Amino acid sequence: MELKDKKRLVGFSFAWQGIKFVVKNERNFRVHLCAAIVVILAGIILNINITEWSIILLLIGNVFITEMLNTVAERIIDYVKPDVHPAAKQIKDVAAGSVLIAAIIAVIVGCFIFIPKVAGLM
Repeated sequence: MELKDKKRLVGFSFAWQGIKFVVKNERNFRVHLCAAIVVILAGIILNINITEWSIILLLIGNVFITEMLNTVAERIIDYVKPDVHPAAKQIKDVAAGSVLIAAIIAVIVGCFIFIPKVAGLM
């Protein structure tokens, strides 16, 4: 195996370690993961089309990414400034707010996609 291939595998290994860390240690990430599973199952049951799948998967990815970046911000602040400080609180609050916005938008768009499908079944 070439050195370049080994470096690539090591990079993927670090990325998987990061994903495993948030799944294991971040309760909110697990909540989002459970919600994503429910949404994916609903998409399968309601037979959403390829465009709707694309939108749903982009939104799920966006929520996961913002949750992970929120975790990064929290860990950095805790490392750099372990004591409570107003600026540290603001940074954490803004990072958490980004997750909230991503989740709210995902729910709204999910409603646009799923409510008509469910209404069509009735």
